[in-house]
Parts: sequence; structure tokens; C-alpha cells
Amino acid sequence: MTATGADPAHTPDLRFIAEGDGGTRVELSGAWNLRSLQPVLPALVARLGACGSDVRWDLRSVVTLDHAGAMLLWRAWGRRRIAGLELRPEHEALFTHFAPVAFQAAPRRRRTWLGKFLFVGERVAIALEHLRDLVALLGCIVLDAVQLVRHPARVPIREISANIYRTGAQALGITALVGFLIGVVLSYLSSNQLRTFGADVFIVNILGISIVRELGPVLAAILVAGRSGSAMTAQIGVMRVTEELDAMAVLGIPHTLRLILPKVIALAIALPLIVLWTNAMALAGGMLSAHIELGISFRYFLGSLPDAVPVANFWLGLGKGAVFGVLIALVACHFGLRIQPNTESLGIGTTNAVVSAITVVIIVDAVFAVTFSHIGIY
Repeated sequence: MTATGADPAHTPDLRFIAEGDGGTRVELSGAWNLRSLQPVLPALVARLGACGSDVRWDLRSVVTLDHAGAMLLWRAWGRRRIAGLELRPEHEALFTHFAPVAFQAAPRRRRTWLGKFLFVGERVAIALEHLRDLVALLGCIVLDAVQLVRHPARVPIREISANIYRTGAQALGITALVGFLIGVVLSYLSSNQLRTFGADVFIVNILGISIVRELGPVLAAILVAGRSGSAMTAQIGVMRVTEELDAMAVLGIPHTLRLILPKVIALAIALPLIVLWTNAMALAGGMLSAHIELGISFRYFLGSLPDAVPVANFWLGLGKGAVFGVLIALVACHFGLRIQPNTESLGIGTTNAVVSAITVVIIVDAVFAVTFSHIGIY
């Protein structure tokens, strides 16, 4: 078992010793480490495999033992700690690492009615906390707006114009595509029903009222909430992570004046314009589909549209757009300011901002629908 060039005193070896009770003891000696095992590994593996399961193992004569030697023995033992093992105390930790850890799942706690009540109460408390912070943020914005009215020279024109470009002009493509397709789908589905009753001409009324009053503002707001709202939250969140917000506070620059107020004003201006653009593209898609499905001419469609849609619906849609813009910006900036200085919080905050903004848009739209249900419809 001695390799060429190796120290015989450190060459790993094993001996079979017969004991008085008729049993067999396997005595290991030498250095059982990676360097010493390489020259004699095949022979050692064969000899270890020939050992029976009823032998006793004595490792007290082993000079050196590392993970390679311990793993070789562990596999020879069937990946388990054998009984009657004798070894040095310093080698005990190696085999302890190999031993499987018994894992017992914690008993699942059954949720009682009190636990459910506390869970609901916790969620309500969190919602009220968000509402309180939103109201506080709105108050700061109103105070800053009053200061800008008193001192027009302090109005952040460049920040407002940059936000209008990012939230408005750069969103024209996606809003045009989605609006056009929604108009096509709505017109196509309505045409099948109107053709059955011979009411083809009422396609103008259906498309005009539904798009100008409801679908246009809501669709534009949802797209802006997903696109621009998430960008606003991520921007403020990154500034929190990079400690730019702290630097602004040290310099005495208010966050609401330089970061939040320009975004609120920009969306309040840009979103009504996006609503107009979305309405136009949706009506164009509906007009094209009505021409193909029902044979409604473009001239008749455009000529009948002002009579089918009272002007109050137009102003109601623009008012919705302005309100939605303010709410989306407030929610996005609110969640951006709540982000903690870590990347996980940034992702969670951005997701919560988009979901909350869309939810707020739908809730406020429902309030508009109930409040102005008798305006613009006859």
C-alpha cells in the first residue's frame, strides 16, 4: 500500500484484526487526506468495499483526516454513522457534518376567528395609515402651490415641462394603439347585436357615449398609471436608495416642491390631453369597424357624433382625466417616498403603487358615474 515517493508513516492503510469474541476490527492508520489518498485510492476503495457490516472501526491511529478521507469512509459505511466507532475527538466534527439533519415541520397553527379579526384589523390599520400619509402629502402640495402662486418666479417650469413630455408625449404611441384596438373591438361586438334588431345607426351613440364618457378616460388613466406611475415611484425610490433625498433635505430643498408638485401638475395637464388623444383613436377604430361591418359611412359617423354625444360628456371626460392625473401622481409619489433603502423594497413599492393607482382610478370613476349619472345622458 506504500506509494512511490510517499512517506510510509503517512500512507493511508487499514488492517483487519481478529478479536477474542470472534468479531473483526478494522484499524486505520496514516494520513487520510486528499494528497495521501490519490496514489492509493483504487486499492483503498476495493478494500473498504470488502469490509462487512458487522465489523468495528478504529480510527484512533489516523494521523490526519480531512473531508476527502471522511467522505470516503462515510460512503463505505453506507452514508450513516456506524455503532462502535472509535476515533479521535478532533475528527468527530467531520462526521457530524455528514449526518442527516432530522427536520420536523412546525405544527400548523389553526387560524381562529380572533386571528381572522386581527388580520382584517391590521389591513384596515395599514389602509388608514396610507390614507393619512396621502392626506398629509396633499396638504404639503397645497401649501407649496400657494407659495408658488404668491411667488411665480419659483415655479419649476423646467421640471413641469420635462414631466409633461415624459408622461404625455412619450405615451402617445401606446395609448393610440390600445385605444384604436378597443374601438375596433367594441364596434365589432356591438355591430352584431345592432344588426339583429335593425338598429345599425345607433352604433354612433354606443361608441360615442361609452368612449368619450367612460372608456377613454379610464383606459388612458390605467395606461398612464402602469407606465408613468411606476416610473415616478421607481425614480423616487432610487433616489431614496442612493440617498439623494437625504442630500436634498440637508441642502434645505423640499421634496414636495422639486419632486412631487411638478409631477402632479404635469399629470393634471397631460392626462386630459391623453384622454382626448385616446378618444380620437378609439372613435377612429370604431368608425372603421362600423364602416366594414355595417356599411356606416365616415361622413355619416362624424356628422352624427355631435348629436349623439352631448357636450357635457366631453367636459366630464376631461374633468375625469385631470382628477385621475392628480390621483395617480399622488399615489405614485406616496409609495416612492415610503420605499426603504434596499432593492427589495423598491420592487414591492413599485408594484403596490401601480396596483393602488389603478384601484383608486376605478373607485373614483365609479363615484363619478353615480354622481353625474343624470348629466350628459338623455
